[in-house]
Amino acid sequence: MKKLILLVVIAAAVVLSAAGLNMLSHGIDTGKDRLYQVSTIDALLQGVYEGTVTIQDLEREGDTGIGTFNRLDGELVMIDGIVYQARADGSVIRAPHNETVPFASVTRFDFDRVGPLGSAANLTDVEQRLDAFLTSPNLFAMIRVDGCFDYVKVRSPPAQSEPYQRLVDAIAQQSVYEYRNATGTLVGTYSPPFATGVAVPGWHLHFISDDRSRGGHVLELASDGTAMVGIDDLTSFTVELPIGTDFTETDLSQNLSGDLDVVERNR
Repeated sequence: MKKLILLVVIAAAVVLSAAGLNMLSHGIDTGKDRLYQVSTIDALLQGVYEGTVTIQDLEREGDTGIGTFNRLDGELVMIDGIVYQARADGSVIRAPHNETVPFASVTRFDFDRVGPLGSAANLTDVEQRLDAFLTSPNLFAMIRVDGCFDYVKVRSPPAQSEPYQRLVDAIAQQSVYEYRNATGTLVGTYSPPFATGVAVPGWHLHFISDDRSRGGHVLELASDGTAMVGIDDLTSFTVELPIGTDFTETDLSQNLSGDLDVVERNR
């Protein structure tokens, strides 16, 4: 009888192990080809700044991505599995594991395609060149662009206090920094038009320098063409809603595209 029980236990363990391997082989639980997002962009635009996911948990969902921090305290850049916080005072620190985020988008990055960015006089040119790396405008993607940039203009907002203002008003307090001949990496997402209100449609880019001392949300950019683009096609999209915050009471029925244009481009 004991031998029979032991055989059943061993058989069950083999089945579970095989099932686990099968799940991993199909990308389940690995985060690959999946964009994991905390909250929605419209919630952030409406002032839902309370962090709900820790940096430690975010790092379990991906190794590359962008976002912001609890109370809108700076800009988030995740690269090579490490989360950096670009603060309003111009400094960059490695984010503590117990820090939280109200909005972020991350994935486990794979290089599906690579190629030169090409010469770009401004951010509009950069985005048009990045468009050429997309397989479809209807799919999500994560990019990283490594190299030296002629000009980078970034911003970072300071931590906010309750009652929280809408994002378009909060960024009036933002700090803006301009760098020339800056060597570093652009990390960013592409979200299709149908994701409007949930994600940032089009390109959303952050920058961090190679020495990890400068960074922020990209407002303007110029490149001589030497930077190299790597793009990861993403075939699934997961949103973790910030339950337990003002999200559940916020009116998310409005069209906030005008606010988003101001926030993204400072226009």
